[in-house]
Amino acid sequence: MVIALIGESCTGKTTIAEELQRETGAEVYTGKDYLKFAKNPGEAKRLFVEMLGGEQGTDKFIVFVISEKEHLELLPPEAFKILLEAGIDTIKERFAIRLKGAMPPPVLAMLEKKHGMFSNGEYQLRFNTDESDPKHICNKILEAL
Repeated sequence: MVIALIGESCTGKTTIAEELQRETGAEVYTGKDYLKFAKNPGEAKRLFVEMLGGEQGTDKFIVFVISEKEHLELLPPEAFKILLEAGIDTIKERFAIRLKGAMPPPVLAMLEKKHGMFSNGEYQLRFNTDESDPKHICNKILEAL
């Protein structure tokens, strides 16, 4: 089973992926981790998609953390898609912590531009991480599976 945690930067995807990994032993892949599958990017992508199960699915428990729209195309059709959202102020606060308080104007502009970029997709579950803690979200995901 492939679970896709989808959302903008700083919406809690990695934290929830880590919680799912602790609870289930899932393999976790983030962003461009697929490039580790081969030296050639095209071949790496092909091997990653194959590992995710392609059209046949997979019997492994895999969590794929996605923060870029182009990575959605790597998902098999039967992937369980979860959208993680947060308010723009929360995202800015969390990102500032990553940057140790320094928020250059181009970074702020990028965060604002990308805010809501996944909102119109089709998902089995949606969570606002402003309103729920990672453990609660993980439990809700496991209940839904």
